[in-house]
Amino acid sequence: MLPSEQDLRHIVLDLRQMKSFAQDPLVIERADGVWYWDTEGHKILDCLSGIFVANVGHNNRRIIEALKAQLDRLAFAPPLHATNLPALELAKLVAEVTPGDLDTVKLLSGGSEATEAAMKLARQYHRQTGNPAKYKVIARYLGYHGATMGALGATGTPARKTVFEPALEGFLHVPPPTCYRCPYGLTYSSCNLLCAHMFEQVIEGEGASTISAIILEPIGNTGGIITPPDEYLPIIRDACDRHNVLLIFDEIITGFGRTGNMFAAQTFGVTPDILCMGKGMSGGYAPLAALAYCDRVADAFWGEEGTEFAHGHTYGGNPISATAGLMSIREILDRNLCQRALEMGACLREELKRIEALGVVGEIRGKGLLLGIEFVQDPATRQQFDNRFGVAVGNRALRKGVLLRYDPHWLAFAPPLIIEREQLVHAVDLLGESILEELKERGR
Repeated sequence: MLPSEQDLRHIVLDLRQMKSFAQDPLVIERADGVWYWDTEGHKILDCLSGIFVANVGHNNRRIIEALKAQLDRLAFAPPLHATNLPALELAKLVAEVTPGDLDTVKLLSGGSEATEAAMKLARQYHRQTGNPAKYKVIARYLGYHGATMGALGATGTPARKTVFEPALEGFLHVPPPTCYRCPYGLTYSSCNLLCAHMFEQVIEGEGASTISAIILEPIGNTGGIITPPDEYLPIIRDACDRHNVLLIFDEIITGFGRTGNMFAAQTFGVTPDILCMGKGMSGGYAPLAALAYCDRVADAFWGEEGTEFAHGHTYGGNPISATAGLMSIREILDRNLCQRALEMGACLREELKRIEALGVVGEIRGKGLLLGIEFVQDPATRQQFDNRFGVAVGNRALRKGVLLRYDPHWLAFAPPLIIEREQLVHAVDLLGESILEELKERGR
């Protein structure tokens, strides 16, 4: 049974106009595996992992039973005075599965907390290592790093930030590696990766003595699954090393098997100084996020009173959330879901080629089970639709029973890593039907 419009006046969803939502609401009642059911009994194939979260699938009994057992032992520990066993185990496991020497872990409860904490960590690190003027952060246009004010400062997506401006001071932006639509009008690889070298141009232009960190998503979500060339991240890593700038990877979306490795840092072979994680970390079974940072950074906070990281959140290291994280990561490891993401990602990419024949697919991009499609009116000219074609197609697909991430010019697949080939085929079939129906309505 659907709620009344009056019932819906009491709740506010993320980034949704509630007046229009109330006219055609979607209320989820239950989930299992890769499926949702709404209150009307409609079955929806979850090809977005909820929102890049349910990596190990819904209704995972191993995780649920562990959470029940933990509730009987300890639900909350005093964060200013003590830690707890699940938090200790989770921090150790995260240190084991992250690349390089990212061996120090700060547990948090959400992605915005993680990116905000990472930038604060960078500022305090430089202050405590003799470089107090290093406070600026370089990020990318079209990037999204969270909803809090510091995270919004790093965000380069106007629709998410302009209504809250002026943002905090000290954030700079460069264009992203959108090779399909190069902001410089160049062509890969004769471009010499100008988009990567621009970070160093900004560092030098601002003065390296003022730059604390670079923050970026290895694969950008809000710009349309922006996937860089292999040379891109190594160039930025090298610039950071030469100018004493910390490199922060925002892996809230790309972490925990999504790209075919536990982290996209491993997929691209580049280790950051600070790695932000969340979403799939707990599989959606409890709010959870974290930072993992390298020994060089950790050493600056280990020792005298007053040098500790001056940051905290009430639910950081919560035993229930930590248990969810432990069990979710163990599921990924025990079931080899990183490899499965590679295999099913290859399958999905092959299936998506079927819809190229419809004449509106400009590019298919991404890694593992994070794939995006850019829609164009004409693949030869790359001319975009001018009236939210991607949103219209995504809405049609949802009505047919497949949940995707969609924007005016693109949509994305990010299903649970446990998805089967037959389910991917079904999803692409429904997507193809949705595209054809939308084209017919537009007279094509």
